[in-house]
Amino acid sequence: MTAAIRPADAPLFGVQPGDISVSFEFFPPKTEKMETQLWEAITQLAPLSPSFVSVTYGAGGSTRERTHATVSRIIRETDLVPAAHLTCVAASKAQIDEIVDRYWEAGVRHIVALRGDPPPADGGRFVPHPEGYASAADLVAGIKARHGFDISVAAYPEIHPDATSAEADLDNLKRKLDAGASRAITQFFFSTDAYFRFLDKALAAGITAPILPGIMPVTSFSAIRRMSGNTEIPAWLEAMFEGLDDRPGPRALVAAVAAADLCKRLYDGGVRDFHFYTLNRAEQAYAICQLLGLRPKEIG
Repeated sequence: MTAAIRPADAPLFGVQPGDISVSFEFFPPKTEKMETQLWEAITQLAPLSPSFVSVTYGAGGSTRERTHATVSRIIRETDLVPAAHLTCVAASKAQIDEIVDRYWEAGVRHIVALRGDPPPADGGRFVPHPEGYASAADLVAGIKARHGFDISVAAYPEIHPDATSAEADLDNLKRKLDAGASRAITQFFFSTDAYFRFLDKALAAGITAPILPGIMPVTSFSAIRRMSGNTEIPAWLEAMFEGLDDRPGPRALVAAVAAADLCKRLYDGGVRDFHFYTLNRAEQAYAICQLLGLRPKEIG
């Protein structure tokens, strides 16, 4: 894909056609205050008619019940399509089967299937449960054998930190999709070149499923550094956030501008589907959608 050349006097966004599809990720709340914040975010973003909203699953299954409760409430109280995260970590196949059955009975039809981050006790190394699934590809196959879920999986434009090579990482993605997944969602990134190169390599490897870009507005630059893994953090991005550690207001504005610019460059390259890591806050994701021309649907 090749980005169009913008005239020198043209605004960065101007009037956008709004022909995009979006999805949002949330995490299950730990406290009553965090639950209020989560539902405020869901309420603000729901009118943008996301294709789905996903709810994360803590390391080692630590948020299992809270994830289930959040997903169940989304089904009961909204018209949104929830996608429940599920991992292989610290669970047998029988335990995962039970979770999958509970989701199906609750009306969930979309699962984000992940290998999962190992708990700290394992020293950062993934150790499969002796009676569990050894990989995300195996998990996808197991879920599909159980029920006819729509399944999303993870992709890594700049290679998973545990992968032995870019080729091995891409082969792992293909195995997940061949096992029955419908789409992939990328880890956050800041280089459009990295994303588009990854799409080219995926297509060359025979991968034709959609690969949605995962967009992470920078709410905390130090947190982004901790979470980055193999993700390149450009010098220009670091410069944009210099001196803003203790200035949350300006930092939020800069983060929205940086993420919106990334999305616009992806849009100019042909991307129409975006997945936002919201961190249970609506403002930045909503602002970016507004800049890309997406408007809330009128009710009534």
